[in-house]
Amino acid sequence: MKILVIGSGGREHAIIRKLKKDDQNLEIVCLPGNGGIAKDAECVNIKATDLPAIVRYAKENRPDFVVVAPDDPLVAGLVDLLEAEGFPCFGPNKAAARLEGSKVFSKAFMKKHGIPTAAYETFDNPQAAIDYLANIQRYPVVIKVDGLAFGKGVIIADNFKTAKLTVLSMMEDKIFGESGSRVVIEECLQGPEVSVLAFCDGNVIVPMVSSTDHKRALDGDRGLNTGGMGTIAPSPYYTKEMEKLCGERVIAPTMAAMKAEGIVFKGCLYFGLMLTEKGPYVIEYNCRFGDPETQSVLPLLKSNLLTVMQAVAAGKLAEIPVEFEDKAACCVIMASKGYPQPYKTGYAISGLEDDMLYRSGDVYHAGTALEDGKLVTAGGRVLGVTAVGDTLNEAIEKAYERVGKIKFDKAFYRKDIGKQLTIDN
Repeated sequence: MKILVIGSGGREHAIIRKLKKDDQNLEIVCLPGNGGIAKDAECVNIKATDLPAIVRYAKENRPDFVVVAPDDPLVAGLVDLLEAEGFPCFGPNKAAARLEGSKVFSKAFMKKHGIPTAAYETFDNPQAAIDYLANIQRYPVVIKVDGLAFGKGVIIADNFKTAKLTVLSMMEDKIFGESGSRVVIEECLQGPEVSVLAFCDGNVIVPMVSSTDHKRALDGDRGLNTGGMGTIAPSPYYTKEMEKLCGERVIAPTMAAMKAEGIVFKGCLYFGLMLTEKGPYVIEYNCRFGDPETQSVLPLLKSNLLTVMQAVAAGKLAEIPVEFEDKAACCVIMASKGYPQPYKTGYAISGLEDDMLYRSGDVYHAGTALEDGKLVTAGGRVLGVTAVGDTLNEAIEKAYERVGKIKFDKAFYRKDIGKQLTIDN
């Protein structure tokens, strides 16, 4: 079979690696891919956001199945365009992708259907937002841009001054472009965060292994918000009791609400959860595999990924088993110094010359490129180094051991991924 994967980061590399692990005979093409993905798939330099070019490529090359992984093309309606040409796809259509594409839409969706989420207000006028903030009695508050922002459009403001500056930077300075034309201001919930990815075929929803992302740039959950500096799976906080509670209060009600709204979601639905003293609350929905959650969740998937994806696309998810290893995984992101603010690229990467390390399925490339046949840094998040163990502590230890073998100038990474979880594992 010929499989077309859309995207260029660590998430896409993890998807491709899992597809290849399940079936070495698959012919995989990635648009546009990156320097590391090029060792596992044919890469064609077409941007994931160039929808007309992607459709043309598909019509000329006739893939048997298409995996649309990033949020931008999903929200823009790439699946709609490809399916109209007869290509089966894994990923939601444009209408379903609004659950991520608009925070205003998703918050209203949750409020209407009684799905627990933080109390909030929405604004399309900066002065109205500032007036509202001036009268808030309790800080911190969470301020979110309405649209997509590479996982960085969420600011926790500890006081009015910071909140005001945040609103002005989002709505007037447009630091996140038109995504900040509207903002959501919501109460700041307290508790551990957990991500739950779920396969969904429009009728049935099957949760995957839970995970915990580490969003802040620096150890101890300090520093700026990033797209994610590392993950562990499963999350120790997501106990059997909490899993049951989330199923009853969040996951099943979300499926029922989508049906009630006529939303046919086929793909991966991401639940960003805050586990509070009052129970689970939805922080956000995403319409695709999380990044870097995918790099710790998919290595634990026992089932054939393509078989699951095809069942999702065909609306037949109930007919196949979806099974995970009873193990743990840890992914540590190696990033460029400065990220998520400006950083330099083009530094040679060493330590991956050992083909066994590269081929072990542990190193996922997010921001790399090939220059004169050599692998160099080409992004803020460069590599996701993942290890699987019988326990979480073993997975963490193995991941950091592998991180220690990889070098590039201006590299930085958190030293505490998974380690601050005090639950005994």
